[in-house]
Amino acid sequence: MAITSIIASMGVYALSSYFFPNAGGAVVSVLTMIGMAVGVDYSLFYLKRIREERLRTGGTLSVAASIEAAAATAGRTVLTAGIAVIASLAGLYLVGDVVFSSIATACIVVVAIAMISSLTVLPALLAKIGRRIDGGKLMRRKQPRSESRVWSAMLRPSMKHPVATSIIGLTVLIGLSAPALGMKLSVEGKETFPDSLQTIAAYEAMTEAFPAEGVFHMAVAEVEPSQADELAAAVTELEARTRDSDLFAETDHPRIRASPDGSAVALELPIHYPTSDPRAAESLNLLRDELLPDTVGQIDGATYAVSGEPAYAADFSDLQSSRLLVVLGFVLLATLLIMFLTFKSWIMAALSTILNLLSSLTAWGALVLVFQGTWAEGLLAFESPGFLGSRTPLMVFAILYGLSLDYQLFVMSRIKEAAKRGLTPRAAIREGIISSASVVTSAAVIMMSVFVAFIFTDRIEMKQLGFALALGVLLDAVVVRIMLLPALMSLVERRGWWPMRWQANGPAVAPAGAELLDSARR
Repeated sequence: MAITSIIASMGVYALSSYFFPNAGGAVVSVLTMIGMAVGVDYSLFYLKRIREERLRTGGTLSVAASIEAAAATAGRTVLTAGIAVIASLAGLYLVGDVVFSSIATACIVVVAIAMISSLTVLPALLAKIGRRIDGGKLMRRKQPRSESRVWSAMLRPSMKHPVATSIIGLTVLIGLSAPALGMKLSVEGKETFPDSLQTIAAYEAMTEAFPAEGVFHMAVAEVEPSQADELAAAVTELEARTRDSDLFAETDHPRIRASPDGSAVALELPIHYPTSDPRAAESLNLLRDELLPDTVGQIDGATYAVSGEPAYAADFSDLQSSRLLVVLGFVLLATLLIMFLTFKSWIMAALSTILNLLSSLTAWGALVLVFQGTWAEGLLAFESPGFLGSRTPLMVFAILYGLSLDYQLFVMSRIKEAAKRGLTPRAAIREGIISSASVVTSAAVIMMSVFVAFIFTDRIEMKQLGFALALGVLLDAVVVRIMLLPALMSLVERRGWWPMRWQANGPAVAPAGAELLDSARR
């Protein structure tokens, strides 16, 4: 399901590129990540539920009936999860960047295809497989399997000591998130590519021999034609003043271009440093804040600006920072509404949104700890540039938040089902967590193996993305789903905030056989 969804999405995305911008580059990599994630998750959700219904009846429930029952439960969860993930990915359009817009389009396409395939093709394939779906073991078991001791042991502290578990869990996540406050963003320059690439090695050799031919600022100015002489004098003074600063590289002659009438001028000012070097930003600030205002800025009505790689890096990073809160706000509000419509409880919707956000913030904090410093360079084979790629945090947030939504919806749907059958809130929480723990963990392990593979690439941006996603999925599946979620839901139950719509009037029994199928059909 994952592979076919990815292949189909690449074809659809290729067609969509005729109507929407296509930035190429990392789009295919991110599409593959998301496609693997949702394809695997949705398939596991279905398969787990079908086997569970077969096991509940000792194999007497037919495969067709179990698939129909799974469609009414896991299928509904898949549909809701797909819509929620698409809503979270749509937030990337608010960044106003062609790369993020391309990534959003590609990922929405792959999620939609995986979701539709899981609701149509997957049940058909499972029906075709028939009894072989049991793996040859279920028929030899006439009684349901005993409860997992591992999950029971891990869940016990959360259920017995919810206050202490909540404090410890939140302290760990908030502590790991705290370094994100010191996050430094910059656009990845040529220096972030590995030296093993021949083109990069040649570029570095040439810029070392000819530093004036490397990175440069482009100062442009325009005045009225009658002020052309003033502009020429101001630009000459500007170029001369840069020669007195060590932040700028020397040139054999001023690199000035002017319009025929002299009213528009472009001046190239080379620097010694790569784009991501702090001294490149320092020279940019000096040029924008002092040198240009003191020269060209003294001409009445003159307009001027600075372009070039360092200017683009600084301006784009500022744009990302300014749009970050907008994207976060949109995604959190959209998912909050979806969770409320799904579970009919503002408390549960807010709880889910906060936990999903914590997973992403924790990944951000870990990124800062590992990649902005130098202590992990030997462990992960990279050279720290002292910053994170400007696009990395938002990509981590979009992907990880979507995966967290998948897991959260699956777990809370199981809890709601148990409560609707008449179980007490604490019993419903326990059953929902334990019944979903194996499939959530399996999906997390598979996704971690995919993400970890990106850590071994030469590109530091892909290392950052793979590391953050692998760690985020691990913490989300273990700390959030096994510790924090049951502990916080237990606190909600104890304070009387348990959703009344989740409570059934009937006895606390699980439907089986024909009753299960009738319930699913209804």
